[in-house]
Amino acid sequence: MISTVLQDLFGGKAAEAVLLCLFHQGEAYGRAVSRDLGVSLDSVQRQLDRFERSGALVCQRQGRTLIYRWNPKSRIAARLKDLVGVVYDGLGLEVKEKIFPQRHHPRAKDKPVIQS
Repeated sequence: MISTVLQDLFGGKAAEAVLLCLFHQGEAYGRAVSRDLGVSLDSVQRQLDRFERSGALVCQRQGRTLIYRWNPKSRIAARLKDLVGVVYDGLGLEVKEKIFPQRHHPRAKDKPVIQS
C-alpha cells in the first residue's frame, strides 16, 4: 500500500486503510479492509473501534459481521470524510486501481466493460 498524508495524520497504515476503504466503498468491515490493503486484521479492527467510539463511524451487525459506515449525524464525520476525499482525489487512477483491484458491487446490467 502507498503512504499518504492520512498515515502521518492518524498514526498508522491501519487508520489510512480504514479511511480510504470507507471513502471508496461507502462501507467496510474489518476482514475486507485487511485483505484488500494488506494490513493486519487486529489493527484494522482496533481502528474501526476507535473511529466508532469517536462518533465518526456507526456500526451495524449483519449476521456475524460488523459493517461500518460514516455517521450521517456527526459533523466530525462529515469533515473527516471531506479530508479523506481531498487525499483520495489526489491519488492517480493507476494508484486507485492498485489499491482497490476488486469490485465489491456488481456491475449495472447494461453497463459496458471498458478495458484498457
